[in-house]
Amino acid sequence: MLADALEHLVRGIVGNPDDVQVTSKTLRRGAVLEVRVHPDDLGRVIGRAGRTAKALRTVVGALAGGKQVRVDLVDVDRR
Repeated sequence: MLADALEHLVRGIVGNPDDVQVTSKTLRRGAVLEVRVHPDDLGRVIGRAGRTAKALRTVVGALAGGKQVRVDLVDVDRR
């Protein structure tokens, strides 16, 4: 559910919505949502001074209901 919500939000921000991939991993310290976007869209997702990324993390944290969730932003070229 969190991955789907995050993917929906990021697709609305970027210019290449087909390149958006959100993967979820569960670790000992909590869940990790990894967002992969086209290299041209990385600046849009991060935002000026990281404001957009911080807002996305805040929304996902609110949807998580108090559980530990980390959101990592990566461009498509980086593996």
